[in-house]
Amino acid sequence: MFTYVTLGTNDPPRAARFYDAVLGALGLERCDVSEPEWQDWHGWGVYDKEAGRELALWLCPPFDARPASAGNGTMVALVARSWSEVDRFHAAALTQGGTSEGAPGLRPHYGADFYAAYVRDPDGNKLAAVCRGFTQPQRD
Repeated sequence: MFTYVTLGTNDPPRAARFYDAVLGALGLERCDVSEPEWQDWHGWGVYDKEAGRELALWLCPPFDARPASAGNGTMVALVARSWSEVDRFHAAALTQGGTSEGAPGLRPHYGADFYAAYVRDPDGNKLAAVCRGFTQPQRD
């Protein structure tokens, strides 16, 4: 359904450090954006310009040069493969200056297997890591 999601940041280097840790906890790596036109852009996931493939989360200052702000009711939910990935995502976010919007745990009102954690990045963008398919902790 999606090819990419872009979130605004007021501090690209800080955002890069935050997302390297948080998305790294989910096994995601940075996209290669070494061309000059990508200055102040950081992405994670898949970006292959030549093959026309993209499934990525991007961070950059807004194009209109006004300060970045978080949207009320806006959230990006990311897939986690295990409960421990959700736990690491949440811990990494707090270590990197994010804030908790909901500690890791089962959310039975969304389903018996809905294990998630919710955070805000230093710019106020809301993120979730969600693991489905398990009702008990797994071994990594």
